[in-house]
Amino acid sequence: MSEIQINTTQNVNIKFTQAAIGERVVAHIVDWIIKLAFIIPMLLFLDSLFQDSVWFYTLDGWSRIAIYIIAVFPAIIYTLVLESLWEGQTLGKKVMKIKVVKIDGYQASFVDYLIRWFFRIVDLNMLSGFVALISIIMSDKGQRLGDMTAGTAVISQKNKVRISHTIMEDIGEDYKPKFPSVIKLSDNDMRIVKETFVIAKKGKDFDTLNKLRTKIEAVMETKSEEATIPFIDLVIKDYNFYTQNM
Repeated sequence: MSEIQINTTQNVNIKFTQAAIGERVVAHIVDWIIKLAFIIPMLLFLDSLFQDSVWFYTLDGWSRIAIYIIAVFPAIIYTLVLESLWEGQTLGKKVMKIKVVKIDGYQASFVDYLIRWFFRIVDLNMLSGFVALISIIMSDKGQRLGDMTAGTAVISQKNKVRISHTIMEDIGEDYKPKFPSVIKLSDNDMRIVKETFVIAKKGKDFDTLNKLRTKIEAVMETKSEEATIPFIDLVIKDYNFYTQNM
C-alpha cells in the first residue's frame, strides 16, 4: 500500500498508509449489509401495514414514495452519522481498520463528512461505483470525488502505533493533569503537536511554537498563563496521562 504525505499548516510532513481499494470495497459491502438488514425488514413491514389500507392508496405516487423514504431514512444517513460520531469511521471501516482524515492532518469536521456523503450520489450510486473507483485509482492520495472536494483521504490504521505509546513521557504514578480538555484533541492533532513541538523547540522557532499554542488553545477551548513551551509540554504529558488511563 502506498503512503500519503500530509504537509500540515506548521510545515511538518506526516506519513499515513493509504487504505487499499480492497479494504474500502469490503468496508462498503459490510456497511451495505448492515443497511440492508434494516431496510428490507422495514419495507416488508410497510408493505404488510399498507396492504389493505385504503388511505395509503388514495395518496399520490410521490407521497407514497416519501413515506418509504422517511421509513428508511436512518439507513440513508447511516454513513454521515457514524463518520461524524466516530471520527471518520463506520462499522465497516472499523472492521477494516480504516478511517477518514483531513489531508492537512487534522480531524475532519461534520461539514467535511457531509460533503463526502453528498458526493456519494455521484461517486458510489452512479454507474455502480465506477466513478469512485476511477477517481481513487487516478488520485495520488486515493481520493474519490467526495474526498477531493472535502479535502479528505482514507487511511489504514493497521499496525498503528498510538500516539500515547510514542510520547514516552515519564509522568509518574502521582502525576496530576492540568488540562482535562486535552481529550478534545484527536490522535492526528497530537501527532502534529508532538512533531511540531520537537522540531520547533530544537530550532528555537518561537513563531511556530506560538502558532501551535494558539491552535491547541482553540481546539481545547482553554487559555493558560503558562509560557508557551511549558504549556505545550504539559499538554503532551496530560494527553499521555489520559490515554494511559483510558
